[in-house]
Amino acid sequence: MRQTLCRLTTYYYYTSTNKTVRPVMSTDFCEARRRAIGLYRAFYRYIPYIIKYFDIQKNEDDCKCMLRRYFYKNACVTDVRIVDILVIKGYIELQEVTHQWQQKGHMMRHWDPSVNPKPCTFMEKFMAGVD
Repeated sequence: MRQTLCRLTTYYYYTSTNKTVRPVMSTDFCEARRRAIGLYRAFYRYIPYIIKYFDIQKNEDDCKCMLRRYFYKNACVTDVRIVDILVIKGYIELQEVTHQWQQKGHMMRHWDPSVNPKPCTFMEKFMAGVD
């Protein structure tokens, strides 16, 4: 295994041709997939409580569709470490929802983004009347 020392600003890191990395949680893709399905089921079971506690104006089908959309968005990820990190972030999100650390606005941002993008090009700024 050949290693080279590279310098990026003030940090040094090693690159190698045969890289062996330590797994985050799962040892193979099947285990990572099982964890992702477990996260999906946990969120799916908590959807009625989300609707009740956060008093959002969505029904269960809308929430299930949004949950499915989030999971299908990352369906093409095949790296086990990235899948594990996404699952960890998902469990953190679920914990924030279950402990009600998130508020109603945090839940509604999944359906209707209220932030309008700022004009960045000259024509967009000109049409918006911004200097």
